[in-house]
Amino acid sequence: MEHPVLLLVWLLEKMGFGHFAHAYPHVVYGWLFALILILVGWLAGRRITMVPGRLQLLFEVVIDTMYKFQEGIMGRRGMIFFPLTTTLIIFVFFCNFNGLIPGSFAPTSYLNTTMGYALMIVFLTHVMGFKVHGVKYVKHFLGPSPFLAPLMFPVEIVSHAARVVSLSFRLFGNIVGEDLVIAVLMMLVGQYFIPLPMMFLGLFTGFLQAYIISLLAMVYIGEAMEGEH
Repeated sequence: MEHPVLLLVWLLEKMGFGHFAHAYPHVVYGWLFALILILVGWLAGRRITMVPGRLQLLFEVVIDTMYKFQEGIMGRRGMIFFPLTTTLIIFVFFCNFNGLIPGSFAPTSYLNTTMGYALMIVFLTHVMGFKVHGVKYVKHFLGPSPFLAPLMFPVEIVSHAARVVSLSFRLFGNIVGEDLVIAVLMMLVGQYFIPLPMMFLGLFTGFLQAYIISLLAMVYIGEAMEGEH
């Protein structure tokens, strides 16, 4: 959803970067949210104590929950991707949430952004597949029988290419649809606070979509590191 006034775009326009900010609001807001999360992470980790404060405790709960969850899906070998999947769920949720704030913007409501996430996940999937299995990773695409290989190979190629489309459009479509519904309600009955339930629902769906894209990243990469089908 594009708000009437995007505060960061307005600020960059005053600084002489208006053309870039108007053309790529998803990029500038993505940079802003990344910097905020880096700063918050640094503040939480700079003074780690045995008796944690609120910020340290929050990060410990999130990280511990994600660690146990990912270990159950990918095993010990897949934990090298723990920083990626944890960053992905936190960053995507933060981006989704900011679409609900007037004057802010959800980078995930741009297809270019979500497609970038999808391409990264699928690319890493095959990188890890070849790293673990070498050339034998190709057997993942040939099916259980050599007689089925000519049929299974193009099917598997299309299936893996469809993952990019599925990942990118699922996140993009949900965030855009949610923002449009809230925008319409705000225009029609905003003065009666009727859109508020939809905004609370937006928080839930924003977390759910972040969880799903992180979960699918774990599943895809984990499958690539397993033996051939």
